[in-house]
Amino acid sequence: QVQLVESGGGLVQAGGSLRLSCAASGRTFSNYGSAWFRQAPGKEREFVAAISWSGGGTVYADSVNGRFTISRDNAKNTMYLQMNFLKPEDAAVYYCAADLHYYGSNGREYDYWGQGTQVTVSS
Repeated sequence: QVQLVESGGGLVQAGGSLRLSCAASGRTFSNYGSAWFRQAPGKEREFVAAISWSGGGTVYADSVNGRFTISRDNAKNTMYLQMNFLKPEDAAVYYCAADLHYYGSNGREYDYWGQGTQVTVSS
C-alpha cells in the first residue's frame, strides 16, 4: 500500500498563497489517482481537486477553480496544491488521498489517506 504525508500548511493572510505537498512512499505513485480534500471544524469533508495518474487530467471544486492548482511530479512521488488568493473560508485541515483505480471528487472511492495539514487564513 502507499503511505501519504502532507506538508506545507500554516498561517497566511487572506489574499496570500500557500503550496501544499503530499509525499508518497511504499508504492509507485504514478499508479495512483490522487486528490486533495479539506475539512473545517464542524463541517463535512469536502473535495478540493483531483489529478489523474499521469497528471494530464484534473478536476476542481467550483469554490477553488481558478485560484488553486493541483499538480504532481511522479519522479519525486509528490503531489502539490498551489493555493492562491486564499480566503478565510479556505481554512481547514487539508488531506491528500490516493487510489489505484479512481480519480475524482468522491471521497469514498479513495483507499489511502494522509494525516492532514492545517491551513489557517486570517482576515
